[in-house]
Amino acid sequence: MKRLFLLLALTACAAPVEYEYPFLDPDLSVEERAENIVSLLRLDEKVGQMMNDAPAIDRLGIPAYNWWNECLHGVARTSYHVTSFPQAIGMAATWDVESMALMAEYTSDEGRAIYNDASANGNYSIYHGLTYWSPNVNIFRDPRWGRGQETYGEDPYLTAEMGKTFVRGLQGDDPRYLKSSACAKHYAVHSGPEWNRSTFNAVVSDQDLWDTYLPAFEALVKDADVSGVMCAYNAFDGRPCCGSDRLMIDILRNRWGFDGYVTSDCGGINHFHRTHRTHPDKKSASADAVLHGTDCECSSDGAYNDLGLAVAEGLITEEQIDESLRRLFEIRIRLGMFDPDEMVPYSSIGTDVLECPEHAAHALKMAHQSIVLLKNEDNLLPLSKDIRKIALLGPNAADTTVMLGNYFGNPSKVWSVLEGLEERLGDNVEIEYHRCCGYVDGGEDFDPATVADADIVIFAGGICPDLEGESMPVDAVGFKGGDRLTIELPEVQRNMLRKLDASGKPVIFVMLTGSAIAIEWEDKNIPAIINAWYPGQAGGLAIADVLTGAYNPAGRLPVTFYRSDADLPEFEDYSMDDRTYRYFKGEPLYPFGYGLSYTDFAYSDMKVRKVRGGYKASVMVENAGDVAGEEVVQLYVSSGKEDFRTPIRSLKGFDRIMLASGERRKVSFFVPEEQLQVVNENGDRIPMKSPLRFYLGGGQPGHSYCEMIEIND
Repeated sequence: MKRLFLLLALTACAAPVEYEYPFLDPDLSVEERAENIVSLLRLDEKVGQMMNDAPAIDRLGIPAYNWWNECLHGVARTSYHVTSFPQAIGMAATWDVESMALMAEYTSDEGRAIYNDASANGNYSIYHGLTYWSPNVNIFRDPRWGRGQETYGEDPYLTAEMGKTFVRGLQGDDPRYLKSSACAKHYAVHSGPEWNRSTFNAVVSDQDLWDTYLPAFEALVKDADVSGVMCAYNAFDGRPCCGSDRLMIDILRNRWGFDGYVTSDCGGINHFHRTHRTHPDKKSASADAVLHGTDCECSSDGAYNDLGLAVAEGLITEEQIDESLRRLFEIRIRLGMFDPDEMVPYSSIGTDVLECPEHAAHALKMAHQSIVLLKNEDNLLPLSKDIRKIALLGPNAADTTVMLGNYFGNPSKVWSVLEGLEERLGDNVEIEYHRCCGYVDGGEDFDPATVADADIVIFAGGICPDLEGESMPVDAVGFKGGDRLTIELPEVQRNMLRKLDASGKPVIFVMLTGSAIAIEWEDKNIPAIINAWYPGQAGGLAIADVLTGAYNPAGRLPVTFYRSDADLPEFEDYSMDDRTYRYFKGEPLYPFGYGLSYTDFAYSDMKVRKVRGGYKASVMVENAGDVAGEEVVQLYVSSGKEDFRTPIRSLKGFDRIMLASGERRKVSFFVPEEQLQVVNENGDRIPMKSPLRFYLGGGQPGHSYCEMIEIND
């Protein structure tokens, strides 16, 4: 006991730690520490810290920091070898928030490992920081948009659920420190075209703004505490998004209470005066952006270089600049950048986590989960065990770059379709590969003898990230600037499929794409079709597992597959009229939420009852087939007739479950009252009008078996 008292006495008498500057004191609040840093900086130093490539401030011991990093589907663009998961649109097709949570956790592990290793070696260059400019929660309103592959699809609810899960997994759950910093982009009304994004002015109704374009951003800010937001390139209601009173001040800061940092998209502030022509020069552009809360400028030729002149000319005060500086340094403090390593729980993560077996296994799992079986006539799939020779054709058959989409990292190994089949089939099945045609050209080098002695033909086609993506100098028929001019399958591939169909051999179409493709002819004529998106490093293995039956597919579409270009409104029209499953009045080829399985599911005993705060809906699901499989149970709700436009129906819940053959399970959902609202023409949320119709099933009513209950309040 005496020794204990002596120890306590010595501890109490220990001299307090003295810090050269208060911002180094971990016992002070984040706000106090950031305030101290800002108070120590000269104006020129402040301006430098507001660029993505912030220089070191040696006199204060503050190291350089580059804010720009990416982790859309795994850490991207780094020189380290990392794990690459399916592209974001493919992860959305899993309809699995638990898989998304683990993916984000693994990604942040790898990101921390890279940061810890790089900073220990004095490397603070681009793509080594902890501020990741992901996720992209824009609504994929038009399948022609090349960057739609980066999103979680066309539905605000699915996008919000996947986005919130990603943010939480990336940022961690430590009460003091961020594991890494997520950034919701591109705020807010932004989904193409790519070729005019620096001049385009998006005009939307208040109803569409609050019903479609804002809900996911609001959810990430208010429910997931996302620490960063990126404002978009385009203008909104005549003002660049990064300088929009309504978006940046009224909604983001005031209504939602966002207190994190905002970055511009790269080069976006210079667009104020160069392309939007809403400002005369860099000085006015930079001042206006900062006054609207754009704290960091991403640019190698930054308008923020003229912020000093803007202060001198009275366009902005130094105190107003300080608000942005405080927010930026609060993020760096929350990431633990000024604290001893032993205090930060993530500082011990080492490079041994990069591409570790657990991460690789999860990349394969998510690739499995993302694949959507679109057609399977006469149960052609899975492949018969009697097959002895496969003719594997098409531009995506042996390609590996197609697997990674855009904003990708560099895994040590990426599996093509050819390699995946060779690995899974071994010496038991002969595989004869020929490319036969390009994506949009390259002729049709097809000799009928190629498939003459094959038991089955697999054509791996679709499109690729070299054709669709961000602001790309693409010169190909049907493509422009990274977007598509048509959603039709390129004619050279359609012609090849016609020839294969005419050969009399059974044909399987394996489609890789970042968005919906109109394949009405293929649906009528090709017996089996799967859509594999851009499935990441393990894509070839996952596709082979689905083809052979080692994995029973259960992916579901996060977007509508339309029949033809005639189904689409003008690309630059941002009205949601006749767009997405919520407002499209036509008959899609494959609807949002659609996907087949190698087994059958039966639904029964649906119940809906009003409970405190909302409604509880439940249904019994049975695997009525012969093999185990996963089902994605989906809950949709539609409201009674209003005197304004309302969605045909809206997704309000989903759950991906595994059932053994013959197994039954009760699946339940709680729908809170705030989810049972519609948005009127003024942008106001009002309760849905009776009768409420609840649909529970494996997809939308009319396209999958659903139970329906009508509730009159």
